[in-house]
Formats: sequence, structure tokens, C-alpha cells
Amino acid sequence: MWTISGLQVRLIWAVRTDNDLRYRKDVVRVPLQDLTAGYRPLRDDILHAVAEVMDAQQYVLGPKVAQLEDEIADWCGVSHGVGVSSGSDALLLALMALGVGKGDEVITTPFSFFATAGSIVRVGARPVFVDIDPVMYNIDTHRIEGAISPKTKAILPVHLFGQIACMEEILDIAKRHNLFVIEDAAQAIGAKRNGKPAGSFGDAACLSFYPTKNLGGAGDGGMVVTDREDIAVKIKQLRNHGEEARYQHRTVGINGRMDGIQAAVLLTKLQHLDQWNSQRVENAHYYTPKLENIPGLDPPVEEENCYHIYHQYVAHCEQRDELRQYLNEHGVGSGVYYPLPLHLQPCFADLGYHSGDFPITEEACRRVLALPIFPELTRAQQDIVIAEITEFYGSTGGKVE
Repeated sequence: MWTISGLQVRLIWAVRTDNDLRYRKDVVRVPLQDLTAGYRPLRDDILHAVAEVMDAQQYVLGPKVAQLEDEIADWCGVSHGVGVSSGSDALLLALMALGVGKGDEVITTPFSFFATAGSIVRVGARPVFVDIDPVMYNIDTHRIEGAISPKTKAILPVHLFGQIACMEEILDIAKRHNLFVIEDAAQAIGAKRNGKPAGSFGDAACLSFYPTKNLGGAGDGGMVVTDREDIAVKIKQLRNHGEEARYQHRTVGINGRMDGIQAAVLLTKLQHLDQWNSQRVENAHYYTPKLENIPGLDPPVEEENCYHIYHQYVAHCEQRDELRQYLNEHGVGSGVYYPLPLHLQPCFADLGYHSGDFPITEEACRRVLALPIFPELTRAQQDIVIAEITEFYGSTGGKVE
């Protein structure tokens, strides 16, 4: 018995037949995430790597962090990586290093994890939201220039769910208006666009190693990657309270250092990231042709020039909440990313946005549903997910709201 997301999951060993698709409703047959399945094969290697850090007593920064910085930078096709305490702090430190602060504006998407906008506010700047593309869910580049003002200092696109935003257009806009570009690549390590890796487009890019990410640690962790040496040097100071030399501070920074144990775990897992991403893609390609003809559900779409690494497999669903409840009752995990857009979060009320300001984002928040996509997902488990979705929409006669 394993504990997954707080639920007791009993693994049912059975040869799949048509009758095997319906088990007891109180058994989780297909969890949304299964971190244990990814950990078990690597347990000995991970514990050995952690023991090396423990034996060396190098818990904060140290050689494991330095090695990880080099290897992740190479992965992202850039010269520098700076390990930090979380993906959220990666965003904060990138903004600080570029001098974004009070009175500045940063253009970004309202359809993302809270840290995207939260980091902008934390440096004293104002997030300026731009609606999303209705198919890809990334920021709609055709709307960006209309949001630029004399106060705009940067564009912060998000590579949502594992697919890179339209960076060619974003970089062109930024160049014409003399703006910085910071990639929020927290969900996209390993993704590519026209052969270029996520993290290699902007002035800086921010990664998250939260445990549920495609490359996840044993707690919080993040990294800023960049080709600009000046940014890397600045972030190394800022992550350590702004320290230039021992106990000497010209700048106020934060305690944003990466732990050696996290680096050790991530170095072990990094060797398998290509395979895991490929397995996610294979799982997505198994789902899509079987779901795309179901009335009321639209599977995610891949851009032809992108390598989508499916941090999440997010479908657009009519009767989303009813479907989610049905799946839960039938032992299938799912998730909503995100139920409330950033511009309607209560803490951002002073920004002056209202319901209806970004209709495509608000529609997505009502319709999106993430289905299980983790690398160890079996075809039998996927067949269960597909069968339950088919059953739900069949029982409702393809009804839409």
C-alpha cells in the first residue's frame, strides 16, 4: 500500500478485460500523480547521493549545486545556471537582477501559477496581464504591444503545461521596445521550439524543481539559467543576501540558496529526464486520438514546431466540474490548473481588474481539466481514464452547457 496525495491506494493486480474497467468506487485506480512509482527504481541511487552530501556535511550550495548548475545550463543550451531555493525565488531573483522594481510594469499572463504574478508584486512592480491564446493557453502575442506603456520594463511569458510560448514574436516585440524577457519555464524543462530548448530564449529563464515537476526534487528548489554573465553574477550575490565578499553587502538580497541534498537528488534524476519526457509524450499521443472525437472534450494541441513535454495533459471540457466529480467517484484522479485567474485573485484587487477583462482566460479556468500523464502510467490505466470519460459523455448524450 502506498500513500499518494493523501489517499490510500490499493494496487489491484489483474489481467485487463472489458470487465476489469469498473472496480469499486472507493479505490483509486489511476492517480493524477504517482511520485512513488518514479522514486522506487531510483531509491538506492538517490539515497547514495544524499549520503554523500551528509558525509561531506555540505548542506548549502557546495559542489553538488555547482555540478547541477553546469549540467542544467548545458541542458538548456546556455552558459550559466544559478541554483536557488525555489522556482518562485528564481522568478523573484531574475526580476531583481534586471533591476525591475517600484514604478515598473511587467507584461505577463493571467493564466498561470500564482508565483508568476506574485514575484512581480514582491519587487514592487505591477503585473500587466494579457489574455491567452484559446488553443495553446500561452500568452497571446498579438495582444502584447497593446499593453506596453512607458512604464513597461519586461515581458514574462509562461511556457504553460510544457509547451513553449511563441518566443520569436515575443523577442521581436521586446527588441523593438527595449524590454527584458524573462521566461517562466517552471513547467517546461526539456521542451523545445524550433529546436531551441526552453530557457535559451530570454535574458533569463526560471526553472522549478518542485517534486511534481518533470524534474522534481525532494522538496523546493529552482534555478535561473542565462547566457548573460552579468545576470548570473548578480543572482549569485542576491541569493546570498546580496553578499559580495564575506559579510559585505552593497545590495539587499534574500536567503535564496539551493540545498546540497536537493542538488544531489536532482543530479540523480536528471539522467532519466529525457526518458521521462518521452514517456509523457507517448502517453499524450495515446490519449489524444482516443479522446478527440468525444463530444464535449477537446484534447491539448501541439504546435508543429514545438516539442511539448506534457508537464500536464490538459483538456478543454464541457461540464468540467461534473466530469471531475464523476472521475473521482470512479477512481480516476484529475486536477484543475487553474480555477481562478490571477487578475481575479483577491490579493490583486488593487490592480483594478474585473471579471470579463480576459474572457479567454476566464473560460479556460471554467473548462480545463488535467488528466494523469506521469511517465509510469500504464496503457491499462490510460484505458480506464478513456473509458470513464467516454462513459460520462455518453451518459449525458454529449450534452454541453
